[in-house]
Amino acid sequence: MSKDSQKLIANNKKAYFDYFIEETVEAGIALAGTEVKSLRAGKCSLKESYIQVHRGEVYIYGMHISPYEKGNIFNKDPLRTRKLLLHRSEIRKLIGGVSVKGYTIVPLKVYFRGQYVKVEIGLAKGKKLYDKREALAEKDRKRQAEQELRSREE
Repeated sequence: MSKDSQKLIANNKKAYFDYFIEETVEAGIALAGTEVKSLRAGKCSLKESYIQVHRGEVYIYGMHISPYEKGNIFNKDPLRTRKLLLHRSEIRKLIGGVSVKGYTIVPLKVYFRGQYVKVEIGLAKGKKLYDKREALAEKDRKRQAEQELRSREE
């Protein structure tokens, strides 16, 4: 595996449905050894996770990493708070974005970049109900157009 290759572990599709993603940032994450082994097995979920800035440091809450089967006493709590590793300038930019009303920070995906586990986080603005309906209608239109195209080819 080369340094630039990415292996996706978990994707947060719900974030793209619930929010307009304005800006994305790649962050490292502080993990224990058994957590990394569990991630290599693909046992991670971002469904209920969220990110907050506390005392100038960024933390991810609610990210579920299943305990490693062979980890016994070294396993950590699956839902523990984990620190994200960012440069100070990136943290300041995120704090500035969150201070604007309606913006939040959401985790988008977890992946391996080379040997390191990375989290892509996004500065996001919440969608209203009518925006979500429009997104679903657009998705439906695209699906129908593809079906019509396929039926014409046959």
